[in-house]
Amino acid sequence: MGITVQEDKGLFHLQSKGMSYIIQLINGYPVHVYWGKSLRNDGNLDGMLNQGGHTGLDRLPQEYPQYGSGDFRNPAYQARLDDGTRVTELRYSSYQVIAGKPSLEGLPSVYVESAEEADTLELTLTDDYAKLTVILRYTVYQEMDVIARSVQFVNHGESKLQLLRALSASVDLPAGELDMIYLAGAWAREGNLTRRRLVQGGTNIESRRGMSGHQLNPFAALAKPGTDENQGEVYGFSLVYSGNFEAEAEVDSFGSTRFSIGLNSFDFNWLLEPGEEFQTPEAVMVYSAQGIGEMSRIYHRLYRTRLCRGSFRDKERPILVNNWEATYFDFNTDKLESIAVEASKLGIELFVLDDGWFGKRDADNSSLGDWVEDLRKLPGGLNDLAQRVNGLGLQFGLWVEPEMISPDSDLYRQHPDWCLHVPGRRRSELRWQLVLDYTREDVREYIYESLSRIFSTVPISYVKWDMNRCLTEIGSAQIAPERQGETAHRYVLGLYELLERLTTKFPKILFESCCSGGGRFDPGMLYYMPQTWTSDDTDAVERLKIQYGTSLVYPVSAMGAHVSAVPNHQVGRITPLSFRGDVAMSGNFGYELDLTKFTAEEKELVKEQVANYKEIRSLVQQGNLYRLQSPFEGNETAWMFVSDDQREALVYYFRVMAVPNPPRRILKLSGLDPSLDYTLEGSGEVYGGDRLMQAGLSLPDEQRDYVSGCYKLKAQ
Repeated sequence: MGITVQEDKGLFHLQSKGMSYIIQLINGYPVHVYWGKSLRNDGNLDGMLNQGGHTGLDRLPQEYPQYGSGDFRNPAYQARLDDGTRVTELRYSSYQVIAGKPSLEGLPSVYVESAEEADTLELTLTDDYAKLTVILRYTVYQEMDVIARSVQFVNHGESKLQLLRALSASVDLPAGELDMIYLAGAWAREGNLTRRRLVQGGTNIESRRGMSGHQLNPFAALAKPGTDENQGEVYGFSLVYSGNFEAEAEVDSFGSTRFSIGLNSFDFNWLLEPGEEFQTPEAVMVYSAQGIGEMSRIYHRLYRTRLCRGSFRDKERPILVNNWEATYFDFNTDKLESIAVEASKLGIELFVLDDGWFGKRDADNSSLGDWVEDLRKLPGGLNDLAQRVNGLGLQFGLWVEPEMISPDSDLYRQHPDWCLHVPGRRRSELRWQLVLDYTREDVREYIYESLSRIFSTVPISYVKWDMNRCLTEIGSAQIAPERQGETAHRYVLGLYELLERLTTKFPKILFESCCSGGGRFDPGMLYYMPQTWTSDDTDAVERLKIQYGTSLVYPVSAMGAHVSAVPNHQVGRITPLSFRGDVAMSGNFGYELDLTKFTAEEKELVKEQVANYKEIRSLVQQGNLYRLQSPFEGNETAWMFVSDDQREALVYYFRVMAVPNPPRRILKLSGLDPSLDYTLEGSGEVYGGDRLMQAGLSLPDEQRDYVSGCYKLKAQ
């Protein structure tokens, strides 16, 4: 395993435990030869690409294709030279193999903890006329079927050039039918699993919103028809980035598919002066020969253990209560304390104060940017409230939205030029707010100092970092005219720099990302914050789809999931507390309601839920997820969590609507050891692992809506 180079054949073999990825030099171009199940190095890997006598670039499966010299498909990059021409041609120059994985300066990326975990191949390509050097980086992990790719551009010439397009990865797959699987949706209905057959032409997903977005996630997979959760070949692509992205599958006239992913080239350009460099974000590619489920589990293991960082990476996450849907902006210290008192009695571990604690924030139309406690609501300030909460045995958490500024704020009155804007143009207000210009160092420094003051003086153990609108009028007063096309990307780089500083300075704070829910649920944010608020929609039925779809690429340990009040504040649905609890316990568990309004019976049920989650959360948050029944395909949903040693399993089953005179229900499990016997908690029944996976587990028939069940299995 690792990287083998056959220099005489110009062949590079990247090999992991179950996967091979092969590149070969043909006429000076790095060409994609193979990606699939692992092949032997001594199995004659030469000559695998059969061109059928065709030598044109439009048939050549290049690793990093250009436009303008014969390939008419989507290019991976495009540059405009100082003379106005846009034709470049990169040819192979040299290679280097590095033990381990170098980090990317200023950008999040997956990592290794020892050089033995992975190897990195660097292919250097050059355009002699433009003096442009491009370094293609490929890191292959030994024990996971993963390749991380990124690209570095270097201007070695004496003239400036403009990058108009700079994608992170491009792969040409041979002719054959493929489906493209991706996550679509909108605010409050993120993560909708979408699957469509690719036909000649292009299938594109993207964001132009300045963030990865609720509408389309920076992830896609290609799968052969008939591939399902448990069988078939899947090729996954995930971009470690939090801004504008694009991913496109293009089927050419010969039936081959070119898939490319990276920064969105719309409204993008980057000026490279002589000697300057540009680094693309990282694309993480996963291969699975055991279906979509195995692809997901590879992403989960990688992102949970080699993308997330810090002291909370491997820790069990606390059970919290958030006051947002309990009080919105209408609260005082005593009201908040009353919720915390009930939380303490129920065994909850963390109280989170949401929006409305700063400036004169009585509604969402003012005060963003004024990060000073509102002493009208909190006469003793945050410290007084935090000490009261801590005195009840709970940790204290806080909501912030530091990327925004309200026109009705002291900060805006002092610095009206600190927002993203274009001189002479209308400043579009969404939710009565504008976006701070994070390309500016003075803006980032103000936010850093404001938050550091609070985080240093108040005993805060958790921060919910929100971002509630897209970017418009994307311009900066401090960026030169010829560089205005860099603004959107520089905003993201500025955000990353600020997050790196804050998370480094406050390593004992658990940071959770939020963007009106899942508007920025992407690997870039997980690098700094190990969990994300999955959606503002807390309705349990809707959450079945949202959490199921999100799990296609993101680990359960990253997904915030709360029980809220009924009728639900987003859709008005009334569901049982037990059903809401089972759905929420399939993520990072918490409550978002007024605990003081619970009946005695409801409080007893919450006590049981909290105690139960404390027993199972390590398995939920760190176990292997198997999706059993999809909410996108019917009335029933099921998933299960299995420990690494396969000795423990937890199965959740949900049925939304009652069915008259239903057939006998059997749920076939996955991921167990067929040779072990498992005891079903509660009944004491013992079942063979093979029986549970092949014949299934019988489910009780309950004639009511919103049925849920939790089944715990332990090997004897």
